[in-house]
Amino acid sequence: MKLRFNVLLRLILIFNLLFLAACKPNNEQHIYKIGFSQTGFADDWRKAMNQSMQIQAAFNPNTDLKILNGEDNVEKQIKDIEQLIKEKVDVLIVSPVKSKPITPIVEKAYKAGISVLIVDRKIEGNNYTAYIGADNYQVGADAANYLASVANTKSNILEIKGLSGSSPALERSLGFNNVINKSENLNVVTSLNSNWESYSIKDSLRYFLKINNDINYIFAHNDRLALGAWEVVKEVGLQQDLKIIGVDGLPGPNGGIQLVQENILMATMLYPTGGDETMKLVSMILNNQKVPKNNVLKTIVIDSRNAEIMKNQYDKIAQHQLDIENQQKRISKQERIYSTQKNVLRIVLILLFTSILLGAYSIYSGYKIKKSKRELEIQNNKITVQRNQIKKIAEEVKISNEAKVNFFTGLSHEFKTPLTLILSSIESLSESKTIKDSKMLSEVGLIFNNSKRLLRLINQLLDFRKIEDRKFILKASETNLFEFSKMVFKDFEKEAQKRDIKFSLACNNEALKVFLDRNLMDKVYFNLLSNAFKFTPNNGTVKINIEDDAESNFVKIHFKDSGIGIPENELKNVFKPFYQGSNNNQPSSGIGLHISKEFIELHKGTIEVFSKHGTEFIISLYKGKAHLNPEEIIFEPDVIDDSIIKFENDYEDDTFNQQNTESPDEHYSILIVEDNPDLLKYLKGKLNSEYKVYTSEGSDAIEKALEIVPDILICDVNLPDKNGFEICKLLKQDLRTSHIPTIILTALNDKDSYIKGLQSGADLFLTKPFSFGILFQSIKTLLFNREKLRYYYVNNMHKIESDQNFGLFEQNFITSINKLIENNLDNSKFSVEQLAEGLNISRVQLYRKLKAILGVNISDYILNIRLERAKVLLETSPLTVSEIAYATGFSTPNYFSTTFKNKYNVSPKTHRTEFLK
Repeated sequence: MKLRFNVLLRLILIFNLLFLAACKPNNEQHIYKIGFSQTGFADDWRKAMNQSMQIQAAFNPNTDLKILNGEDNVEKQIKDIEQLIKEKVDVLIVSPVKSKPITPIVEKAYKAGISVLIVDRKIEGNNYTAYIGADNYQVGADAANYLASVANTKSNILEIKGLSGSSPALERSLGFNNVINKSENLNVVTSLNSNWESYSIKDSLRYFLKINNDINYIFAHNDRLALGAWEVVKEVGLQQDLKIIGVDGLPGPNGGIQLVQENILMATMLYPTGGDETMKLVSMILNNQKVPKNNVLKTIVIDSRNAEIMKNQYDKIAQHQLDIENQQKRISKQERIYSTQKNVLRIVLILLFTSILLGAYSIYSGYKIKKSKRELEIQNNKITVQRNQIKKIAEEVKISNEAKVNFFTGLSHEFKTPLTLILSSIESLSESKTIKDSKMLSEVGLIFNNSKRLLRLINQLLDFRKIEDRKFILKASETNLFEFSKMVFKDFEKEAQKRDIKFSLACNNEALKVFLDRNLMDKVYFNLLSNAFKFTPNNGTVKINIEDDAESNFVKIHFKDSGIGIPENELKNVFKPFYQGSNNNQPSSGIGLHISKEFIELHKGTIEVFSKHGTEFIISLYKGKAHLNPEEIIFEPDVIDDSIIKFENDYEDDTFNQQNTESPDEHYSILIVEDNPDLLKYLKGKLNSEYKVYTSEGSDAIEKALEIVPDILICDVNLPDKNGFEICKLLKQDLRTSHIPTIILTALNDKDSYIKGLQSGADLFLTKPFSFGILFQSIKTLLFNREKLRYYYVNNMHKIESDQNFGLFEQNFITSINKLIENNLDNSKFSVEQLAEGLNISRVQLYRKLKAILGVNISDYILNIRLERAKVLLETSPLTVSEIAYATGFSTPNYFSTTFKNKYNVSPKTHRTEFLK
């Protein structure tokens, strides 16, 4: 009863906790980190931008805005952005000190997956999410147009530029001078450089005005520079004759609006800070909405006519912002009061429920005690029945499993007979020396080696069955351990040479003899070395080291490799049957190490495994024979090399490595991705006469495909790094390689594998074992279909429309190109670079992609579309030849006529005349 009461108390406690958790409002929202690298905090314009952004951020409680002061120093700003990248901000806002040096660090953030907003000043390139700011070129142009409107006579102008290298300074100056140069009354006498602050130009301006007093206007790139210029002008006594225009138009003390009202400045160009608009773009990004790439803020001229209106508007906005802040404070206070009241009510409800639950429990306990005895009796009867049923089912499962295992073992025995016949036949062919063709001899060698490998696997399965039935009897004989190891070592030397693996055997006592079952120990060596070579990359190391400790009764054999290793938490499982490591992508039965451990233990030895910078297995065997029973010892002669066949030619090194001597331009190119070296070399040897063949073992498949851009890809599924489905999907999604036909080769023959192959974008799915004739014809068919598709595109390039959706990535790509060209058809300055920018790819990528799809370069493609459209206009419109030339983007009618005649062998005028007959 006491126990039940404790349980009840725990239930009450758990319920109360759950109730508190359920009643607790879900205030834990995800906080988005917003990082802003500001140029500096020194000027009022920057302070106004920061303030407006902070106000907007305060309206959204799930955003955390962090503003860093760049102090107008490029190195300091780069460090600030590095810090924000490390903090993994969700959105990075940057107002660059200078465009060029800040560009690399901004691109680094963008490529790291961070959304990047460029504010006020631009960077070089397009690696950012969006730009927001006023059009500085237009600011300069508007200032020049304003001067042109007020200057009735010829006037001289002095321009005071901003910081050299910053995009606002460059663009404002360019816009200003382009308009001034078109005006007959205005002339820019000279330009002074500054760092945006007034002190930086006072000395140079003072000196200039002393020797040049015929200046009528000064255009300063911001209001601070304009105010500094006015102070110098007043100092030299020219304030009545010289008018000043600034840029920024901020309210408040010494702001551009006040300076206009006080007649210090003739006018100022409103340059909005963009703080509010920037935070709106941030909100759109966080809500996964599409954001325009360029966001240009409007600017106006502020002079004596509208300065008072602008000041009143800014005052009203400031008052509204203050009211909003006060309202937020009141709301926060009310939320705290509400939270306190809710917590009190929650406690009262918990106490009430606890009282009800305790009362109900007292009633329930009496009934439960009476019922428990009867339930226990019923439960005991059920358990007895279930135990008898389980025992019966276990007996049936044992009989069924025994029958399956016996069938499996018998079938494995049946495999040995045809394999023995195959090996014997190959031995006879080798001894008869009737095979003289090196290629045929190599293929016979391939059959022999793989038959021998299959025989080993079958023997391994039979050994596993014997181990399970405990039918193995040790037959140990005295054996020179070094010579025995050396014999197995030779079987793996060619594999090591082929893959540039440093394979070594060392022993500190070559005369040492131990008692071992050579047949079983050979299988142990083979399993350990096969695993070492399987998981060791090319140019790695595999070592066998035999250590005889004279003071110990044991000899230790170390098998050490530099492969991928085994995760530390999985080392205890490696000797379990059918176990495969989490980092093992190689096909494996999972019983080799289990069998090896059993064989070592039959010798009364031990095997250990360590994994650090690779894997090391250590076998410990007794010296002498005291540990063995007399019936476990037999006599055998010394170790000899008993290889069945020795081929003079290595099948892996001759005919399969023959290079295609014909020109690569005359052949299609094929990339074969396969981790089985025998199959890889076999396919290369078969296809090399017809195609330019490249190969990959899988780890560099994507890099090679992007580098080579082959005409067709043949890819296995089981690969060491990414599987074939993943490789195919990545290449099909990449604009540079999406057009490449792909053939998947796999031993998998189930429905799910077919579906995965189709989902990855594969064009063909062949299962192993496959017919080479089918593979060869499939390659030809895919290439033929690709040529038909290319022919269609080339002959219909100007007719493909966006609503003709064939479901092809390439068709959509061509449609996008055509649309951009059509939109700029009358623009003679429309370039390949602009087309690539509109497609968001590089010029080189555009060239390669179009060359692969259509076989033409992009410049010819644009020219052909212009000529096709011009031809249609000649046939259907009343426009003159010159008008048609300009309407289709040709710079001159003569160039149009020459190009048209080169393509159609007739002049435009003659073509129109002949068509209208």
